Amino acid sequence: MNQVQEVIRGEPAYHQPHVLLMEDEFSVAKGLEMVMREAGYEVDLADTGQKALDKFGVSDFDLLVADLRLPDMDGMEVIRQVRDKRPKTNVVIITGYPSVSSAVEAVKMGVSDYLRKPFTDDEIRSAVEKALKERQKESMEALIVETQKDRLIQREEVIRVLDKTYQDMDFWRELMENGSGALKDYRLSRKAKAAIVSGDLEWISTNVGELTEKQLLFIRKRLEREAW
Repeated sequence: MNQVQEVIRGEPAYHQPHVLLMEDEFSVAKGLEMVMREAGYEVDLADTGQKALDKFGVSDFDLLVADLRLPDMDGMEVIRQVRDKRPKTNVVIITGYPSVSSAVEAVKMGVSDYLRKPFTDDEIRSAVEKALKERQKESMEALIVETQKDRLIQREEVIRVLDKTYQDMDFWRELMENGSGALKDYRLSRKAKAAIVSGDLEWISTNVGELTEKQLLFIRKRLEREAW
C-alpha cells in the first residue's frame, strides 16, 4: 500500500522523523541526541554551520534544531539558507544568547519554537514533537490536495473520452476495436482506461459521477457487445 492509499484509507504512513542537530558544544549535542533518539527520531549532528549546510545538501531532514552561536557563522544565516532551499524543513532554535532581534527574525522565518538555554528534556521534547507534528500536518494536507487533484483530472479525462465517443464515430470504432490503445493521449490511470474499455459502469459511476445519456451510450454499447 502506498502513502496516498494509506491517506485515503485513513491509515497514515509511518515515517521516522530525521532531525539535524546543529550544536557546537559536544556535551550538549550528545545529551540532546540521546533525548531525541529515545523519542524515536533519527538524529544527525553538525558542530558548525557549514557542516549543517553540507548535510542538507545531501540529505533531507524533517527538522533542524539550531544553536545560534556557532564557531564559523551565524546560526540565523544557516536557518535562512536552509529555509530558502528546503522551505518545508521546520526549525527549533536553541540559544544561550537570546535577543529580541533574533526572536523577531525567527518569527518572520516561520521558526516553530525558540528555546532559551538551559531548558529541560521535557521542554526540548515538547518543542521537537510540536514542530514535527506541524510538518506532518502540512505534508498530509498537501498529499490529500494532490490526491483530490488527481481524482479531478481522472474525472475530467473520462468525461472527455466519453464526450468524444458520441461526437466522433472514428474514435468510437477505434476505441471499440483497439481498447486502451485508443486512449494513449489521455491522462488516465490504468483503472480508468480499463473501466472505459470494459464498460465498467460501477467504477465510472463511483469515480466520475452522474453522466448524460449520450456519455453513457458507448459504455452501454460496450456492455451489449460483451453480452453477445
